[in-house]
Amino acid sequence: MSTWRALTLMFRVPRRGRGFWFSLAIDLIWPLMALAARLRFAGKLPRDGGLLLASNHLSNADPVTVTAFTLAAGRVPRYLAKASLWNVPVVKQVLKGGGHIPVLRNTVAARSAYTGAVDAVTRGECVMFFPEAGFSDDESHWPSARVKNGVARVALETGAPVVPVVNWGTHELLPAGSRFPRLFPRRTVRIVAGEPVDLSDLDGFDRETLDEATKRIMHAITELLAELRGEQPPVR
Repeated sequence: MSTWRALTLMFRVPRRGRGFWFSLAIDLIWPLMALAARLRFAGKLPRDGGLLLASNHLSNADPVTVTAFTLAAGRVPRYLAKASLWNVPVVKQVLKGGGHIPVLRNTVAARSAYTGAVDAVTRGECVMFFPEAGFSDDESHWPSARVKNGVARVALETGAPVVPVVNWGTHELLPAGSRFPRLFPRRTVRIVAGEPVDLSDLDGFDRETLDEATKRIMHAITELLAELRGEQPPVR
């Protein structure tokens, strides 16, 4: 995608349901991202109905690039984010206005994030998960073996499709731990969506079922990333 095409695309993506502050953040950040990186998108998302996206996680830039991809595919993403961000000036307006879901980590109230995600999907919205709940701890940037079952639980509760999404290149644009992006040389960021993960034969919420559903989702993410990178993932 050329820089000019990326810049003009922002005027054709969905605006309804973004909220004023989330929409303003998109309008301010999108041109900067289009200038900072070459964006390459592939794959489609269902245009209607409740939807779950599950992505690998490499960089703090991932929510920005995934948002651009999701909007370009015709959907407005809702994120789960740590509740402390709702106390940060400006950021809290973006998160609240965008309909994002606070997560009270390591507390009994953490379940409210699950309920919020289920409610959003039931309303027909698109909810984004990073199942690793943090950056990959693999030095070669393959998906971590450390994952959470949240997206699997919401999928089994709602019956909504889970679409694997992979990022590649954001770790070079904004490496983990860096406060500022690396602008030179200009990086290429690729994002691809795959086919929905088949969970139709799974029923219930016991640990074994949730682990199996999560395993399938992470396998789909890893295989999609391997195809994008043209490499074989490590055997876990």
